[in-house]
Amino acid sequence: MLLGAVLVACGDGTGDGSASGESGGGGAALESVEISGEVGSDPEVSWDGAMQAGEIETEVVTEGDGDEVESGEQVFAHIWIGNGATQKKAFSTYDAPEPQLLTVDEASLSPLFLEGLEGQTVGSRVAIAASAETAFGPEGNPQLDIGAGESVLTVIDVVGGIEDGPEGKDQEAAPWVPDLEGEPEAPTGFDFAGAPEPTDSLRTSVLVEGEGEVVEKGQTIAADYLGQVYEGKKPFDGSYAGQPASFPIGVGRVVQGWDQALVGQTIGSRVVLAIPPELGYGKGGNEAAGIAGTDTLYFVVDILGAA
Repeated sequence: MLLGAVLVACGDGTGDGSASGESGGGGAALESVEISGEVGSDPEVSWDGAMQAGEIETEVVTEGDGDEVESGEQVFAHIWIGNGATQKKAFSTYDAPEPQLLTVDEASLSPLFLEGLEGQTVGSRVAIAASAETAFGPEGNPQLDIGAGESVLTVIDVVGGIEDGPEGKDQEAAPWVPDLEGEPEAPTGFDFAGAPEPTDSLRTSVLVEGEGEVVEKGQTIAADYLGQVYEGKKPFDGSYAGQPASFPIGVGRVVQGWDQALVGQTIGSRVVLAIPPELGYGKGGNEAAGIAGTDTLYFVVDILGAA
């Protein structure tokens, strides 16, 4: 994946990866560009000739009023990258157009992207300039058509944060909901003992009613989840043991049961779903996951964020 190679690329040039000035102060390289447009939309970049950059320079173009991003947290962000020598766009997640869920730490991101995220506030647009060698290493980034002797302009929009887990008011589970096994913060499976047989209808039970904004069709959500077929001995999929998943919702990128049940829920909610085959994997099932065409899917989903 191109973005993955970009984010973790780390130069071994003369710089130590720190900004050449205070965040928000910019630098000589950033004085040669003008960045306009709203946060959450593809930036408009006007160049005043070729940009010359060395060490990492940052400037907050728009300061958001959300929470400050701390090391180790995950955030939704859009990333735009331009070649300062050719003054052309090299990459933009707005072309996707879904935002990326990024973990803000040294293991996941290069210094270039850490500068644009750590310590910034949600809702901010941050510009970052650096030489290609500082940003990507002695060879630059051939995948982006940025050579070693050229410079890089990066614009990061911090469009959303995510919760650590469900956050809201506990609700009584519907009678059909199986018990959850494992710790409350990280379920390991469903216990179907005593649970009634599933119906042919999509069923939803909110266990925690989140206090965040309502999830809208077309947004990208971050979620922890676990899936298991009715009376299955173990889950066929889940994320609680690792990092939350992210995906567009309501647009056909996940099973229909998720699209129908999760749009309209609130961020911070924990929801249990019972999805009949026709709204899951259909008559063909999913052989790789051990799901037959007659299996009803049970999921517990923690909605951690949306952007």
